[in-house]
Amino acid sequence: MKATVLDSYALIAYLERDEGYDEVAKIFEECITKDREVFICVVNWGEVIYHALRAGGEKTATLAEDAMRALPMQIVEANKELTLQAARLKASNKMSYGDCFAAALALKKKCQLATGDKEFRQIENELKICWIK
Repeated sequence: MKATVLDSYALIAYLERDEGYDEVAKIFEECITKDREVFICVVNWGEVIYHALRAGGEKTATLAEDAMRALPMQIVEANKELTLQAARLKASNKMSYGDCFAAALALKKKCQLATGDKEFRQIENELKICWIK
């Protein structure tokens, strides 16, 4: 079964219909029409909520949360194993800690990571990245 991890960049692009929306929409369509799973780390899910709160307040955050709940993706908790992998990535790269959780989840699931965030260029040799722009 094919799988994809989304980082907050990709999910925000989808929710706001920004650049990259079409690529993320295609990933979600494949969840319905093909054998594909989509994952997001709870840390990155929280980043989407944080972004919505900053952009439009509580109402916008509630709308974002409702929209994410309706999407065919699984929210993965940040356990000790995932957090340790994220910490190792953070220690050896100049990436945000949240991005390290997305990368750690993709490594754990042995699947591609969908993003448009250029911070991930520095770890392209460690995991497959689906660039959404």
